[in-house]
Amino acid sequence: MSASSPGLRKGSLGTSDIAFFVISAAAPLTVMAGVAPIALTLGGIGAPAGYLLAGLTLAIFAVGFTTMSRHVRSGGAFYAYITRGLGPAAGIGAALLAMIGYNGMEIGVFGLLGSATADTGAALWGVDIPWLPVSLAGLLIIWYGGYRSIDFGAKVLGVLLVAETGILLLLAGGVLLDGGADGLEFSSFAPSQVLVPGTAAVLAFAFAAFTGFESTVIYRREARDPDRTVPRATYAAVAFLGTFYAFIVWTVVQAFGSEQVVKAATDDPGGLFFAAITTYVGPGAADLMHIFIVTSIIASLLAFHNAINRYALALAEEGVLPKSFGRIHPRHRSPYVAGIAQTALGAVVVLGFAAAGADPYTQLLLWVNTPGMIGLMALMLLTAIAIPCYFRRIRHDEGVLRTVVAPVAAAVLLAVAIYLIGTKVELFTGASTLVNTVLLALVPAVFVIGVGLAYRLKRRRPEVYANFAAEPPEAPEAPEAPETPETPGVPEVPGAREAAGAAVPEGPERPEGTPTTEEAAHRGSS
Repeated sequence: MSASSPGLRKGSLGTSDIAFFVISAAAPLTVMAGVAPIALTLGGIGAPAGYLLAGLTLAIFAVGFTTMSRHVRSGGAFYAYITRGLGPAAGIGAALLAMIGYNGMEIGVFGLLGSATADTGAALWGVDIPWLPVSLAGLLIIWYGGYRSIDFGAKVLGVLLVAETGILLLLAGGVLLDGGADGLEFSSFAPSQVLVPGTAAVLAFAFAAFTGFESTVIYRREARDPDRTVPRATYAAVAFLGTFYAFIVWTVVQAFGSEQVVKAATDDPGGLFFAAITTYVGPGAADLMHIFIVTSIIASLLAFHNAINRYALALAEEGVLPKSFGRIHPRHRSPYVAGIAQTALGAVVVLGFAAAGADPYTQLLLWVNTPGMIGLMALMLLTAIAIPCYFRRIRHDEGVLRTVVAPVAAAVLLAVAIYLIGTKVELFTGASTLVNTVLLALVPAVFVIGVGLAYRLKRRRPEVYANFAAEPPEAPEAPEAPETPETPGVPEVPGAREAAGAAVPEGPERPEGTPTTEEAAHRGSS
């Protein structure tokens, strides 16, 4: 990017803004109403503890993850961390896996948007709404949200997140005030209910429920004081999701009673939350829940769309993707060309599934979403492995707990989580053994293809390979206020903001994107 080209809107996002993005990506209401009943069916009343255990594992991962974010400021996040620890070949493989993974997580959800809207129309108004027009309209809405400025997206997600969490808290409040079906009790957290065979399936669903929390670091370049904001947002997202999920599932157990909730979830998993809120709050609240599930899905789509666009921007700046993907809108400061490309890809996939007569939920959502989710978890595992490797090769002042103990523990726990998901994949897809095998094989296959492309890049464009994930030094811009009206006829003085925001790098930290001596030597041998 040239010095005169517009950049992302620096200093736009605070801790709460970034947290809104990543929590919205997880779609708490959709996860609770759509997936938690299955966790109760498989794991019994100990299911709430599974969400706490998953949250604890990811909090351990976040220790090394956020420590790395203070040393590696590339916009590539996962792939940048993996490159610094494991070399450019692994990093480029991770970059391809990240693009496929995040696109899979988003594009599949357009099928869910269509089917959930159809369900809402049938439940509330008795009308039959075809899913395809809804999904295509959703593509346009999400494109526009990504085209606008990042602070616009943060405001939209803030409103939608309050709506979806608010309706769940309303349900919880009704249950607690009434005392539940048999009085409030905490047997869900007793070891005898948690240490059961079904907990493995609960953990598989629980880990999937956190997908997207790791994207906090993608917004580093747009964050205010990123060395503080990004770690705070990461910990806040993990803490909120873990405790919120466990609390809401526990209240639903109380709503039906420990003796009856598993039967109720088994008999009607899709209606469990609606039955609970109808009983304890009223039918009007159940109608709102139907509507807020649709808005929850829209919020998740917008959050993933923004993350994908910034990954594409980073890879364009690396010289891996076409330079046009790195274009920033001069007013909104958004990577709008990447957004157009991502929307076009989504349209091709959605239309392809529709042309094949595929079901929007059981095939478009589950078949596209599942390998995306496993791919993102594999990236977390690779990142956890890369962190101690990186810190072994550089001089730093970080403690061994952050740079070795926590990442190694996280790597072990994430490996177990991926194993659990792989062995229970039929619960996620409802597909045949052949389909499940193909979906699971996609993740390592994409990574291996990426590594192969890396070695091809090393031969044909060695300078791109050598500098991969090492952004060129760039003078930071001064923080900008959110989209102020432009004054007609008064042009901005070129370079004024850059001059005002120029600063000398602090402490012993090297200029952003410049490899250390140790890293340069490591790259040369990779």
